[in-house]
Amino acid sequence: MKTETELLTPGAIADLAVAALRAEADLSPKPGLVDRQDNGSHTDMDHSMLMRSADALHGAFARCALLAVELPLNQELRSLIGAAGRDGERQMLQATGGVNTHKGALWAVGLLSSGAAQGRGAKYAVRFASALAQLPDSAPPHDAGTSHGARASRRYGVPGARGEAAAGFPHVTGHALPTLRRARARGADETSARLDALLAVMAHLQDTCVLHRGGPVGVAMIRRGAAGVLAAGGTATLSGKRRLAELDQLARTRGLSPGGSADLLAAALFLDSLPAVKGHPGSHADTPLPISR
Repeated sequence: MKTETELLTPGAIADLAVAALRAEADLSPKPGLVDRQDNGSHTDMDHSMLMRSADALHGAFARCALLAVELPLNQELRSLIGAAGRDGERQMLQATGGVNTHKGALWAVGLLSSGAAQGRGAKYAVRFASALAQLPDSAPPHDAGTSHGARASRRYGVPGARGEAAAGFPHVTGHALPTLRRARARGADETSARLDALLAVMAHLQDTCVLHRGGPVGVAMIRRGAAGVLAAGGTATLSGKRRLAELDQLARTRGLSPGGSADLLAAALFLDSLPAVKGHPGSHADTPLPISR
Protein backbone atom coordinates (compact mmCIF):
# COMPACT_ATOMS: atom_id res chain seq x y z
CA MET A 1 0.00 0.00 0.00
CA LYS A 2 1.23 3.50 -0.76
CA THR A 3 2.13 5.52 2.30
CA GLU A 4 1.63 9.05 1.12
CA THR A 5 -1.64 10.93 1.29
CA GLU A 6 -2.94 11.08 -2.25
CA LEU A 7 -6.32 11.76 -3.84
CA LEU A 8 -6.39 9.61 -6.93
CA THR A 9 -8.01 10.65 -10.18
CA PRO A 10 -10.64 8.33 -11.71
CA GLY A 11 -8.09 7.30 -14.32
CA ALA A 12 -5.52 6.43 -11.65
CA ILE A 13 -8.11 4.43 -9.73
CA ALA A 14 -8.94 2.53 -12.91
CA ASP A 15 -5.23 1.87 -13.42
CA LEU A 16 -5.06 0.27 -9.96
CA ALA A 17 -8.24 -1.72 -10.60
CA VAL A 18 -6.95 -3.15 -13.87
CA ALA A 19 -3.58 -3.86 -12.26
CA ALA A 20 -5.34 -5.84 -9.52
CA LEU A 21 -7.18 -7.98 -12.08
CA ARG A 22 -3.99 -8.55 -14.03
CA ALA A 23 -2.12 -9.45 -10.83
CA GLU A 24 -4.75 -12.04 -9.95
CA ALA A 25 -4.50 -13.53 -13.45
CA ASP A 26 -0.68 -13.61 -13.24
CA LEU A 27 -0.60 -15.29 -9.84
CA SER A 28 0.60 -18.88 -10.22
CA PRO A 29 -0.01 -21.68 -9.48
CA LYS A 30 -3.69 -21.26 -8.57
CA PRO A 31 -5.77 -24.42 -8.00
CA GLY A 32 -8.36 -24.89 -10.74
CA LEU A 33 -7.92 -21.36 -12.04
CA VAL A 34 -6.36 -19.84 -15.14
CA ASP A 35 -2.85 -18.51 -14.49
CA ARG A 36 0.44 -18.00 -16.30
CA GLN A 37 1.18 -21.73 -16.23
CA ASP A 38 -2.04 -23.24 -17.59
CA ASN A 39 -5.83 -22.96 -17.86
CA GLY A 40 -6.71 -24.88 -14.69
CA SER A 41 -10.19 -26.43 -14.95
CA HIS A 42 -11.17 -24.14 -17.84
CA THR A 43 -11.47 -24.98 -21.51
CA ASP A 44 -13.03 -21.67 -22.54
CA MET A 45 -10.40 -19.16 -21.43
CA ASP A 46 -6.68 -18.67 -21.02
CA HIS A 47 -4.23 -16.18 -19.54
CA SER A 48 -4.07 -13.90 -22.57
CA MET A 49 -7.86 -13.67 -22.63
CA LEU A 50 -7.92 -12.66 -18.96
CA MET A 51 -5.42 -9.91 -19.70
CA ARG A 52 -7.51 -8.57 -22.59
CA SER A 53 -10.58 -8.71 -20.39
CA ALA A 54 -8.90 -6.78 -17.57
CA ASP A 55 -7.72 -4.07 -19.94
CA ALA A 56 -11.19 -3.78 -21.49
CA LEU A 57 -12.66 -2.87 -18.08
CA HIS A 58 -10.50 0.23 -17.55
CA GLY A 59 -13.18 2.58 -18.83
CA ALA A 60 -15.88 1.05 -16.63
CA PHE A 61 -13.73 1.38 -13.50
CA ALA A 62 -12.88 4.99 -14.35
CA ARG A 63 -16.57 5.74 -14.92
CA CYS A 64 -17.54 4.25 -11.56
CA ALA A 65 -14.94 6.42 -9.84
CA LEU A 66 -15.92 9.57 -11.74
CA LEU A 67 -19.61 9.13 -10.95
CA ALA A 68 -18.82 8.79 -7.25
CA VAL A 69 -16.92 12.08 -7.36
CA GLU A 70 -19.69 13.94 -9.17
CA LEU A 71 -22.77 12.58 -7.39
CA PRO A 72 -23.85 11.98 -3.79
CA LEU A 73 -24.33 8.49 -2.42
CA ASN A 74 -27.95 7.86 -3.40
CA GLN A 75 -30.21 5.89 -5.70
CA GLU A 76 -29.23 7.90 -8.77
CA LEU A 77 -25.57 7.08 -8.22
CA ARG A 78 -26.38 3.39 -7.75
CA SER A 79 -28.36 3.30 -10.98
CA LEU A 80 -25.62 5.02 -12.96
CA ILE A 81 -23.00 2.72 -11.46
CA GLY A 82 -25.14 -0.19 -12.62
CA ALA A 83 -25.28 1.25 -16.12
CA ALA A 84 -21.51 1.72 -16.14
CA GLY A 85 -21.10 -1.90 -15.08
CA ARG A 86 -23.33 -3.14 -17.89
CA ASP A 87 -21.37 -1.08 -20.39
CA GLY A 88 -18.18 -2.57 -18.97
CA GLU A 89 -19.60 -6.07 -19.27
CA ARG A 90 -20.32 -5.46 -22.95
CA GLN A 91 -16.73 -4.30 -23.45
CA MET A 92 -15.47 -7.39 -21.63
CA LEU A 93 -17.55 -9.76 -23.75
CA GLN A 94 -16.41 -8.04 -26.91
CA ALA A 95 -12.77 -8.48 -25.85
CA THR A 96 -13.26 -12.16 -24.97
CA GLY A 97 -15.51 -13.28 -27.79
CA GLY A 98 -18.45 -13.72 -25.45
CA VAL A 99 -16.69 -15.46 -22.55
CA ASN A 100 -17.61 -14.27 -19.04
CA THR A 101 -14.15 -13.78 -17.58
CA HIS A 102 -14.54 -10.97 -15.03
CA LYS A 103 -18.20 -10.30 -14.32
CA GLY A 104 -17.81 -10.91 -10.59
CA ALA A 105 -14.62 -8.88 -10.41
CA LEU A 106 -16.25 -6.04 -12.34
CA TRP A 107 -19.04 -5.91 -9.75
CA ALA A 108 -16.75 -6.01 -6.72
CA VAL A 109 -13.91 -3.81 -7.95
CA GLY A 110 -16.29 -1.41 -9.70
CA LEU A 111 -18.08 -0.72 -6.42
CA LEU A 112 -14.78 -0.39 -4.59
CA SER A 113 -13.51 2.00 -7.27
CA SER A 114 -16.44 4.25 -6.41
CA GLY A 115 -15.47 4.07 -2.75
CA ALA A 116 -11.82 4.70 -3.51
CA ALA A 117 -12.76 7.93 -5.30
CA GLN A 118 -13.67 9.41 -1.91
CA GLY A 119 -9.97 9.53 -1.02
CA ARG A 120 -10.55 8.38 2.56
CA GLY A 121 -8.72 5.07 2.57
CA ALA A 122 -9.49 1.43 2.00
CA LYS A 123 -11.80 0.89 4.98
CA TYR A 124 -13.98 3.82 4.01
CA ALA A 125 -14.00 2.60 0.41
CA VAL A 126 -15.41 -0.73 1.60
CA ARG A 127 -18.17 0.98 3.58
CA PHE A 128 -19.08 3.21 0.64
CA ALA A 129 -19.15 0.23 -1.74
CA SER A 130 -21.29 -1.75 0.69
CA ALA A 131 -23.80 1.08 0.98
CA LEU A 132 -24.04 1.24 -2.82
CA ALA A 133 -24.54 -2.52 -3.06
CA GLN A 134 -27.46 -2.34 -0.64
CA LEU A 135 -29.35 0.03 -2.95
CA PRO A 136 -31.46 -1.56 -5.71
CA ASP A 137 -30.45 -1.20 -9.33
CA SER A 138 -33.31 0.51 -11.15
CA ALA A 139 -32.42 -1.38 -14.35
CA PRO A 140 -31.03 -4.79 -13.38
CA PRO A 141 -28.97 -6.68 -15.94
CA HIS A 142 -30.88 -8.81 -18.42
CA ASP A 143 -29.51 -12.02 -16.90
CA ALA A 144 -30.20 -11.15 -13.26
CA GLY A 145 -31.20 -14.34 -11.53
CA THR A 146 -30.24 -16.48 -14.54
CA SER A 147 -26.42 -16.36 -14.51
CA HIS A 148 -24.60 -19.42 -13.15
CA GLY A 149 -23.66 -17.59 -9.98
CA ALA A 150 -27.12 -16.16 -9.40
CA ARG A 151 -28.75 -19.54 -9.94
CA ALA A 152 -26.34 -21.22 -7.54
CA SER A 153 -26.86 -18.48 -4.97
CA ARG A 154 -30.62 -18.89 -5.15
CA ARG A 155 -30.60 -22.69 -5.24
CA TYR A 156 -28.29 -23.14 -2.28
CA GLY A 157 -29.27 -20.06 -0.28
CA VAL A 158 -25.81 -18.47 -0.17
CA PRO A 159 -25.05 -14.73 -0.42
CA GLY A 160 -23.13 -14.74 -3.71
CA ALA A 161 -21.33 -11.72 -5.12
CA ARG A 162 -24.11 -9.25 -4.34
CA GLY A 163 -24.50 -10.46 -0.78
CA GLU A 164 -20.73 -10.30 -0.24
CA ALA A 165 -20.64 -6.66 -1.34
CA ALA A 166 -23.71 -5.67 0.65
CA ALA A 167 -22.20 -7.23 3.78
CA GLY A 168 -19.02 -5.18 3.41
CA PHE A 169 -16.82 -7.79 1.70
CA PRO A 170 -16.22 -9.93 4.82
CA HIS A 171 -14.07 -12.46 2.97
CA VAL A 172 -11.85 -9.65 1.70
CA THR A 173 -11.48 -7.71 4.94
CA GLY A 174 -11.68 -10.66 7.32
CA HIS A 175 -9.62 -13.26 5.44
CA ALA A 176 -7.77 -12.13 2.30
CA LEU A 177 -6.20 -8.89 3.54
CA PRO A 178 -5.23 -10.12 7.04
CA THR A 179 -3.67 -13.27 5.57
CA LEU A 180 -1.82 -11.27 2.93
CA ARG A 181 -0.34 -8.94 5.52
CA ARG A 182 0.52 -11.67 8.02
CA ALA A 183 2.35 -13.61 5.35
CA ARG A 184 4.36 -10.56 4.36
CA ALA A 185 5.14 -9.83 8.01
CA ARG A 186 6.65 -13.28 8.53
CA GLY A 187 8.84 -12.85 5.46
CA ALA A 188 6.95 -14.73 2.77
CA ASP A 189 7.60 -13.68 -0.80
CA GLU A 190 4.82 -11.73 -2.50
CA THR A 191 3.63 -14.63 -4.65
CA SER A 192 3.27 -16.90 -1.61
CA ALA A 193 1.55 -14.14 0.37
CA ARG A 194 -1.00 -13.62 -2.40
CA LEU A 195 -1.57 -17.35 -2.84
CA ASP A 196 -2.14 -17.69 0.90
CA ALA A 197 -4.65 -14.82 0.73
CA LEU A 198 -6.50 -16.60 -2.08
CA LEU A 199 -6.54 -19.85 -0.10
CA ALA A 200 -7.85 -18.04 2.98
CA VAL A 201 -10.86 -16.93 0.94
CA MET A 202 -11.28 -20.39 -0.60
CA ALA A 203 -11.22 -21.98 2.85
CA HIS A 204 -14.26 -19.97 3.98
CA LEU A 205 -16.27 -18.82 0.96
CA GLN A 206 -19.39 -20.55 -0.33
CA ASP A 207 -18.06 -19.96 -3.84
CA THR A 208 -20.96 -19.90 -6.29
CA CYS A 209 -18.63 -20.81 -9.17
CA VAL A 210 -17.74 -24.02 -7.34
CA LEU A 211 -21.36 -24.57 -6.32
CA HIS A 212 -22.42 -24.32 -9.95
CA ARG A 213 -19.98 -27.00 -11.04
CA GLY A 214 -19.76 -29.24 -7.98
CA GLY A 215 -22.57 -28.43 -5.58
CA PRO A 216 -22.05 -28.42 -1.80
CA VAL A 217 -19.79 -31.49 -2.01
CA GLY A 218 -17.45 -29.62 -4.36
CA VAL A 219 -17.41 -26.58 -2.10
CA ALA A 220 -16.59 -28.74 0.92
CA MET A 221 -13.69 -30.33 -0.96
CA ILE A 222 -12.26 -26.99 -2.03
CA ARG A 223 -12.66 -25.44 1.41
CA ARG A 224 -11.07 -28.44 3.14
CA GLY A 225 -8.20 -28.54 0.67
CA ALA A 226 -7.46 -24.81 0.97
CA ALA A 227 -7.53 -24.99 4.76
CA GLY A 228 -5.12 -27.92 4.56
CA VAL A 229 -2.58 -25.89 2.57
CA LEU A 230 -2.67 -23.11 5.16
CA ALA A 231 -2.49 -25.58 8.06
CA ALA A 232 0.63 -27.07 6.47
CA GLY A 233 2.35 -23.69 6.73
CA GLY A 234 1.13 -21.97 3.60
CA THR A 235 2.45 -21.92 0.09
CA ALA A 236 5.93 -20.70 1.10
CA THR A 237 6.64 -24.11 2.69
CA LEU A 238 7.44 -27.42 0.99
CA SER A 239 4.55 -29.12 2.78
CA GLY A 240 2.19 -26.33 1.74
CA LYS A 241 3.36 -26.53 -1.86
CA ARG A 242 2.64 -30.27 -1.91
CA ARG A 243 -0.84 -29.70 -0.50
CA LEU A 244 -1.43 -26.95 -3.09
CA ALA A 245 -0.49 -29.34 -5.91
CA GLU A 246 -2.90 -31.92 -4.49
CA LEU A 247 -5.67 -29.33 -4.33
CA ASP A 248 -5.00 -28.31 -7.91
CA GLN A 249 -5.24 -31.93 -9.03
CA LEU A 250 -8.50 -32.37 -7.14
CA ALA A 251 -9.95 -29.24 -8.72
CA ARG A 252 -8.97 -30.38 -12.20
CA THR A 253 -10.29 -33.91 -11.70
CA ARG A 254 -13.62 -32.59 -10.45
CA GLY A 255 -13.76 -29.71 -12.93
CA LEU A 256 -13.94 -27.14 -10.13
CA SER A 257 -12.84 -23.52 -10.48
CA PRO A 258 -13.06 -21.15 -7.48
CA GLY A 259 -13.71 -18.08 -9.60
CA GLY A 260 -15.58 -16.24 -6.86
CA SER A 261 -12.54 -16.52 -4.62
CA ALA A 262 -10.35 -15.19 -7.42
CA ASP A 263 -12.63 -12.18 -7.83
CA LEU A 264 -12.36 -11.41 -4.12
CA LEU A 265 -8.58 -11.74 -4.24
CA ALA A 266 -8.58 -9.11 -7.00
CA ALA A 267 -10.70 -6.89 -4.75
CA ALA A 268 -8.23 -7.40 -1.91
CA LEU A 269 -5.25 -6.55 -4.10
CA PHE A 270 -7.04 -3.41 -5.26
CA LEU A 271 -7.71 -2.26 -1.70
CA ASP A 272 -4.14 -3.11 -0.73
CA SER A 273 -2.87 -0.80 -3.48
CA LEU A 274 -4.84 2.26 -2.36
CA PRO A 275 -2.97 5.17 -0.77
CA ALA A 276 -3.06 5.52 2.99
CA VAL A 277 -5.00 8.51 4.30
CA LYS A 278 -3.50 11.25 6.45
CA GLY A 279 -2.80 10.05 9.95
CA HIS A 280 -3.64 6.47 10.90
CA PRO A 281 -4.65 4.30 7.91
CA GLY A 282 -8.08 3.77 9.47
CA SER A 283 -8.63 7.36 10.56
CA HIS A 284 -11.57 7.90 8.20
CA ALA A 285 -13.07 4.43 8.61
CA ASP A 286 -15.78 5.59 11.00
CA THR A 287 -16.67 8.82 9.19
CA PRO A 288 -20.44 8.84 8.58
CA LEU A 289 -21.38 7.99 5.01
CA PRO A 290 -22.95 10.95 3.15
CA ILE A 291 -26.07 9.07 2.10
CA SER A 292 -28.51 11.28 0.21
CA ARG A 293 -32.17 10.48 -0.42
